[in-house]
Amino acid sequence: MKSRIPVVLLACGSFNPITNMHLRLFEVARDHLHQTAAPELKFLCGADVLKTFQTPNLWKDEHIQEIVEKFGLVCVGRAGHDPKAYISGSPILRRYQHNIHLVREPVQNEISATYVRSALGQGRSVKYLLPDAVIAYIKDHNLYSRDSPSKGNGTRNNGGETN
Repeated sequence: MKSRIPVVLLACGSFNPITNMHLRLFEVARDHLHQTAAPELKFLCGADVLKTFQTPNLWKDEHIQEIVEKFGLVCVGRAGHDPKAYISGSPILRRYQHNIHLVREPVQNEISATYVRSALGQGRSVKYLLPDAVIAYIKDHNLYSRDSPSKGNGTRNNGGETN
């Protein structure tokens, strides 16, 4: 077995709730970086997050530039998204595209947190979509259910109020 290089991946997103697809992002990105011998710290995202770089007032241009120039980016594709178009549509991403790794998930899995929240709100099973520990936590804390005070649409502060 070829020796593996250390890789650190930093991801952002709501992960609300975390799905197996979210966890797969890390596995797919790590495998890609090991195959391309590209160690270091990389920003990891799905193509849906890469698209948000174009959303006005969501990201500062200087933050996007710092991420892709200093650290680089690993973007895992997702159905319905065109990361190459997002890169070509952004002067900053185009300038640093040599630091952007586009990776395809070999097993297409379109689990979305939005779908999971909706299914839970309708009382449907999410078994095998989420890790068992996440399902147990959601059930124990009555999250995203019809009976949930916030119906899964908000977060609670320490006082129990929904934000």
